[in-house]
This record gives sequence, C-alpha cells and structure tokens, in this order.
Amino acid sequence: MGRKGKRTAGMEKAHPFTGMSCVNPNAAGVDIGAVEIVVCVSGDESTQMVRAFGNYTVDLQAIGMWLKEYQVKTVAMESTGVYWIPLFEELERQGFECLLTPALACGASVSSRSLRRVAGRKSDIEDAQWIQTLHSYGLLESSFRPQAELIALRTLLRHRSQLIEHRSPHIQHMQKALLQTCTEPVEV
Repeated sequence: MGRKGKRTAGMEKAHPFTGMSCVNPNAAGVDIGAVEIVVCVSGDESTQMVRAFGNYTVDLQAIGMWLKEYQVKTVAMESTGVYWIPLFEELERQGFECLLTPALACGASVSSRSLRRVAGRKSDIEDAQWIQTLHSYGLLESSFRPQAELIALRTLLRHRSQLIEHRSPHIQHMQKALLQTCTEPVEV
C-alpha cells in the first residue's frame, strides 16, 4: 500500500526571487518566432511591459527604438532557427549588449538548462517575461559569439570551401564535353 502525502489546502503565494538583487535592471527579454517577435521590458517596480512586433527590417528598428525608450542596455533573446540573426545584428548595431538563449541556435548562447526546467510556460508572452526576469537577476550566462569581422571571415571561408568542393564536377563536365566533340567523326 502506498502512502498518501498531505495535500496543500489552498493556493500558496510564491516569491521565488525574494532576497535576490536585480543585477541587470535595464534588461529585456525577447522571444522570436517566424511571424512575430515578443519583447518584454521592466515596467514600474513589479510590472513588465510586453509588446509584439513584426519581423521586417522596419519592425526590428522599431524594437530598438522601443527598448531605448525604456533605457534598456542588455537584451536576452530566445532563438528560433535563423530568425534571431537579423534582430541580434540590428540590436548590436544600435549599441545593445545581446545574449542568445538556444532553441536551435548556433553561435553564442545562454545556458538552456536555466530556461527549459520550468514547466507550464506555453505562450510567447510568458517566454519573453521569463527570459526578461532571469536576465534581470543575472541568471543567464553568455557563451562565446565571434565578433562581426570574424563572422564575415568565416562566411567567406565556408563559401570558398564550397566552391573548391564543387569545382571537380564542373571540370569533369567540361572534360566530357570536350572529349565528345573531339571524338565525333568529321565530315569532309
């Protein structure tokens, strides 16, 4: 026979961050999707301001302007595929310190364990709020992300290696075409 434990009588108030000090008071959290980008910043004392944006260049610039209105200095964002790259680069260009939380991301990352252990977070708004909360308390760690110049160099080197890899089939096609034209009988 299994023992039954005591059930909690009612809803209890939880204050998970009691006693912790805010490390990044000017922090924002961003959840990036294919269709919209949800951004969360700190509001008055215990509130959070959340706003959804589109994913066009104008929208990315508007995100930067909105973050500047709230004096945000650092932004932690959740990545989805490659959708994070334009926003990350635009916010860096505007002078924000950016951290990336991995979903399917490459490059820089924040410890995914700190984000994924919390059950029940289902909406993009709640994700953005959670990322902003963790980031403001300094609970997200930044991983290595190369500088812009190094990223450009790596892109060029990858492109060069692909060209070199694909040159052999092209040479073989040219040789085959030349061989066929040389072996055909010539009418006199």
